[in-house]
Amino acid sequence: MKQGDIVNIEFTGRIKDTGDIFDTTNEETAKLAGIHSPKTNYGPVPIIIGANQILPGMEDAVKEMNVGDSKKIDLASEKAFGEKNAELVKIIPMSVFKENNLEPAIDRIVDFNGLKGKILSVDGGRVKVDFNHPLAGKDIQYEIEVKGEVTETGEKVKAIVRYFTGIKYEDSEVTVNSAETAIMIKKFGLTRQLKENISDTIMKWVDGISKVSFVDVFEKKN
Repeated sequence: MKQGDIVNIEFTGRIKDTGDIFDTTNEETAKLAGIHSPKTNYGPVPIIIGANQILPGMEDAVKEMNVGDSKKIDLASEKAFGEKNAELVKIIPMSVFKENNLEPAIDRIVDFNGLKGKILSVDGGRVKVDFNHPLAGKDIQYEIEVKGEVTETGEKVKAIVRYFTGIKYEDSEVTVNSAETAIMIKKFGLTRQLKENISDTIMKWVDGISKVSFVDVFEKKN
């Protein structure tokens, strides 16, 4: 695979020391591992080679693979989600939680301005929160399979929509007219920022597309 190729991959990620699965594109595997989410549309996910959409070690492996290939790779913590950083463990006053209408409890995940952390302890008016990535400091292992390459312009656009939204391919419709593409998303609404991110990615990585528009469709209610 080369820079700019769009491919669909399946993968399962495990913590190397324990074998615990923390992420997978396979629904049955997710159920068996106890990490299944009914909100997730499982199945192959599209990535763009060179767009930094997956860990560098995973992307390096995919570059060396062909459609139909499978590979198992090991990533040391510094090549995966980084080492633990003591500076990212913060003591936050209880008053901050009250101001944000949050009830602190050990192991609860909290979000402060987009920065997520895990509560380690609650002691009087002080709450210790770890803002490190949950997998920081852990060596991990990935099983990867390249399911197919996306080559047609309209399908590339739909692949990029799926990457950003997680929706099924059949829940989007794409019309390509010369250098312009129109996208209709069924059943879902997208924020302006998400539309901009999708558009920028399409115009950067899909040859010949210089304009992207999103179409809203309203149907008569019975």
